[in-house]
Amino acid sequence: MLQNLKEIRCLEGITHGIEKESLRISPNGHISLTPHPKGLGSPLTHELVTTDFSEALIEFITPTFQNPETSLAYLHDIHGFVYSQLPADELLWTSSMPCIIHDDEQIPLAQYGSSNIGKLKTLYRRGLGHRYSRAMQTIAGIHFNFSLPDDFWFLYQDILASTESLQDFKTQQYFHLIRNFRRYSWLLIYLFGASPAVCKSFLKNKIQHDLVPFDKFTFHMPYGTSLRMGDLGYTSAAQSSLVISYNSLEEYVAGLRKAINTPYPPYEAFAQKGEGHQQINSNILQIENEFYTTIRPKRVSRKGERPIQSLIEGGVEYIEVRCFDLNPFLPMGINETQIQFMNAFLIFCLLRKSPLSSESEYREIQENFSAAVILGRKPDLQLQQNGSSIFMREWANEILMETRAVAELLDRNLPRSSYLAAVAEQLAKVDDSELTPSAQVLAQMKKHQQPYFDFAMDFSLQHAKLFAKKLSTDKLATFKSLSEKSRQELEEIENSDSMDFDSFLVHANRS
Repeated sequence: MLQNLKEIRCLEGITHGIEKESLRISPNGHISLTPHPKGLGSPLTHELVTTDFSEALIEFITPTFQNPETSLAYLHDIHGFVYSQLPADELLWTSSMPCIIHDDEQIPLAQYGSSNIGKLKTLYRRGLGHRYSRAMQTIAGIHFNFSLPDDFWFLYQDILASTESLQDFKTQQYFHLIRNFRRYSWLLIYLFGASPAVCKSFLKNKIQHDLVPFDKFTFHMPYGTSLRMGDLGYTSAAQSSLVISYNSLEEYVAGLRKAINTPYPPYEAFAQKGEGHQQINSNILQIENEFYTTIRPKRVSRKGERPIQSLIEGGVEYIEVRCFDLNPFLPMGINETQIQFMNAFLIFCLLRKSPLSSESEYREIQENFSAAVILGRKPDLQLQQNGSSIFMREWANEILMETRAVAELLDRNLPRSSYLAAVAEQLAKVDDSELTPSAQVLAQMKKHQQPYFDFAMDFSLQHAKLFAKKLSTDKLATFKSLSEKSRQELEEIENSDSMDFDSFLVHANRS
């Protein structure tokens, strides 16, 4: 199939966007208790800077770009603007696993104003805090949004002799990609996982865990890669029973709707935890975004439209990869090489045969992913491939060699072999696990005899110096204008509400 694509230039139109989370911290490394800085505008309506779970958890959102260098430069500028608006003594935490947290209830929920939709967003976060703990929700990561241009889809449709509408064809093929991504996502955890250690303060209420003491302040996983993606991160008993099918859009939506509408009795007890509403509802999922998964089919929603309704009406527009830790050695948490590799890897997932997935494979995928999280750097680690054992390194090399063929295609129209170099860097990590970010984190801590907190604080201070350089007058004016625009939009939304919040909540649960 690649032979049929050799001469096309339409792959130059691949676009990506980056969503990056970072905790604001005080000078002593504690989570910030101050409100979202006013100079950053409204987190409800700002197109570039918002908050995730907490007032302290800032989310940076880039527009979509074709050139990784351009997107990273833009992300750098957003960081520079944010630093210009932070209290003088605050920093952005460089790692995925959070800084010092003493009291779960101390963590401030994100606030979005007095509008109904703003109150709903805060209520959703209150429910998340009850369900998974507020501390878990302060874990930060990077989401990578990826899409292919219509020129590619028209050509690919011709190659496959598909008679479907373009919308249906793209949707089907994106789900084809997603199924393969899930089969091979364990590899990304090995290659890019960067959270093998955590402060003991994070675990003070976690009675059972399998972590090993690194020193008197730190726990770690000796062979592990990403605490963020393991049992300390985005997992839950309620969601562990879910089997969401990615065989088609219809099955995917049906699975989410069932979870959104299925009561989960343990969650009903949260109603007693305080005055007023404590969650949107007591179902397995409050809303579809609560489903924690490594990848999502996405479409930009219209105002007031639920994500799954957007998908039903317009089909899949892009995919969102959600399994990346912040790389603490990198100022933006991600670099050009990782973006280029992901472009090649995701196209590999699209072009490779992708059979429909069964429930048994669904569980096998979960087990492989968990093994990569906990034991990813163990030399003789074996995974399950269609019910049979295979050495992780053998399978990783097989996947990367096929990804290398895609990289050759992508490099055809470039002045240098940057995609091939990106894949070569990942092959080297398979040959030598000490080159992985997770190994480098532990090596740095051992070399300097540092607990996790000191390691992460050192890099947070280093990166802050990079962002301290003032933006140009024009760039600063542009960012300030966007903040002012977001405040005006917030005011319009708050002035347009036509029902009380209780009625709005009833309506939201019926949507």
